[in-house]
Amino acid sequence: MKLTLWASLGTALALSCGIIQAEKPAGPQAAPAESEVLAESMPPQVLASAVAAVAKLGDEVILGRYQMAVERMNPIWKERAAKRMGGMEALEAQLATVPAQMVKQGISMISFKPQGAPRSYEVSPGTKVVKQNGVDVEKLVFTKWLVLVPTVRKIRILREGNPKPIVIEGIGYQVAISDKGKNDWTFIDGAGLQLNDLRGLFITLPQNLELPPVKQYESR
Repeated sequence: MKLTLWASLGTALALSCGIIQAEKPAGPQAAPAESEVLAESMPPQVLASAVAAVAKLGDEVILGRYQMAVERMNPIWKERAAKRMGGMEALEAQLATVPAQMVKQGISMISFKPQGAPRSYEVSPGTKVVKQNGVDVEKLVFTKWLVLVPTVRKIRILREGNPKPIVIEGIGYQVAISDKGKNDWTFIDGAGLQLNDLRGLFITLPQNLELPPVKQYESR
């Protein structure tokens, strides 16, 4: 497995998050029927928290603090990537080379921010004891929030022998995940992410789910 180089080595954020293909699930998994799981709507303040967390992640990367992106990578996604890399140390060693690669290639992030309407989902069924007719009953509930947060970004690439930098603009998204009640968000970068990869982690996602677009173009 390797890191995917995207936009002439990729954006700082995408690279430092490691655009990594997740390990395929060992076999088909049966998702619980929606009627079996107690569902709830995401509170507006929780949705705002996810968007704010993505904005903060982008701010940190623009300032060159790439390690935060590595630290905030979703742990399940990171563990699967590490398994295919030969261990967490091997993965983190490769991710640690990102800043030097970017300097060598003359790449810097100009801007990165959320833009567009985020979409929220409940994932990761688990059990919870609730009162039903005055009796404690164990019910199946969703334990995590998952938010697809669209983003826009600009990257500057200064190539040797060319005094005029190239500016790459693009749209993408971050998958923000948190345990309910914590607003402690971790991320999966959307660049290179396949729908089946995400389903391998969160099997209860809607069957008709469409991921946000990922596009890039040279600014004129």
